[in-house]
Amino acid sequence: MAQEDKFEQAKGNVKETIGNVTENQDLENEGKKDKATGKAKEVVDNAKEKANDLIDKFKK
Repeated sequence: MAQEDKFEQAKGNVKETIGNVTENQDLENEGKKDKATGKAKEVVDNAKEKANDLIDKFKK
């Protein structure tokens, strides 16, 4: 999952940069959205992983 999140962030960064250079506001905004979505997914995945680790500790 984490690689997909990083890919989405990278894809967003490329779109944002190209949109900025070409003065294409729609593409730039789409890139910003992709970056934010990828980062949010990464945060959620990290929280799930930490919660599962905590649950495993209580099970032992």
